[in-house]
Amino acid sequence: MFLSLTELLEKIMLGEDSTIELKREMPHRNSLADEIAAFANKQGGLILIGIDNENKEIVGIELQKLDSIERTVVEICNDSIEPAVPIFTEKLRLDDKNILKIEVQRSLFVHKTSNGYFTRQGSSKREIPTDQLARLLQSRSQARIIAFDEQLVPNTHKTTLRESLYQRFITEDATEDDIGDLLLKRTLLVQEGREIRASVAGVLMCHDTPDDYLYNSFIQAVYYSGRVKDANYQIDAKDFKGPLDQQIIDAFKFVQKHNEVSARKEIGRIDQPQYSMRAIFEAIVNAVVHRDYSKHGSKIRLFMFADRLELYSPGALANTVTIEKLPYSQATRNELLARLLSEIPLEDHVRKQVKRRHFLEGRGEGVGIILNESEQLSGKIPIYELINEELFLTIFAAKSLQ
Repeated sequence: MFLSLTELLEKIMLGEDSTIELKREMPHRNSLADEIAAFANKQGGLILIGIDNENKEIVGIELQKLDSIERTVVEICNDSIEPAVPIFTEKLRLDDKNILKIEVQRSLFVHKTSNGYFTRQGSSKREIPTDQLARLLQSRSQARIIAFDEQLVPNTHKTTLRESLYQRFITEDATEDDIGDLLLKRTLLVQEGREIRASVAGVLMCHDTPDDYLYNSFIQAVYYSGRVKDANYQIDAKDFKGPLDQQIIDAFKFVQKHNEVSARKEIGRIDQPQYSMRAIFEAIVNAVVHRDYSKHGSKIRLFMFADRLELYSPGALANTVTIEKLPYSQATRNELLARLLSEIPLEDHVRKQVKRRHFLEGRGEGVGIILNESEQLSGKIPIYELINEELFLTIFAAKSLQ
């Protein structure tokens, strides 16, 4: 909905409809929150501040107030709507006057304000009736009727998926005519009426930067030379934003780079790393496969310290799994993602270190490997904790042989 100035002026002259709302001045916080949530719960739309809807006059915003109004709009989206709504704002000059353009995209979620649930009908917002709200919640998977990784991602198309990445999941001899059907069968694409969109799993596995469409769907890694999170001791930091399998490899290599190895010479040389790279690989794969991608407020975070490694994955445990049952349970939150990762072979140098052929092999051994191999090295059992609907893993570093 990135309209040219000419198209925007034409829309203004035609007045409000299902896709555009005109505001002479900055409205009350709660009122604007309702408007933004209504667009997000429907098909998206534009809000223009600085336009009089009665006579379509461009009244503008005083320059000294423009930045303040934009900041307030962002605060409203983050603090007055649940879950938060990502928006695109743009300051424009029309007829030598300043206006603020707010673009709201159709959301994957159902959004609520302090006044309730709203949707857009024609040129105004309406509270969503109970029966319609139930259907909307189901269709956007907050009732978990359909797995989240199989949901469509708004504002995507077949071309959102990169050919070099989706070819991994379809037969090599598929014709151009067959590809679309095969991508639909694999649920990398999803059909909605006449429109075909990329699925959550499709974007995560077959797009160069999934974070462009699914906010915070990347791994953040930081290495500290000390034992606390202190910028003065930060040695290295990276954000890994490629398709999920590449994120796993990049995070794995990050740990490998900083995995210090000590040596002792007695009757032959003995080398001992701080961490078992096989255990690290399992931990990263588990974090990626089991994270809750519907929680867009946080990302997977990996922190390395002098004495330990911490890994945070957004989302509570799936189904009836508890911390105590983790070593013995096998429950996958994202079945489609798990299947796709189980089809991708590992390169030889990684395969030798982690002792498996594919990213995921579905035997339910991952947590056991993390616990056992890490304890053998450090003498300490890794700790799993559930903190504010995030799974938090601590793996302790082995002490130096020297």
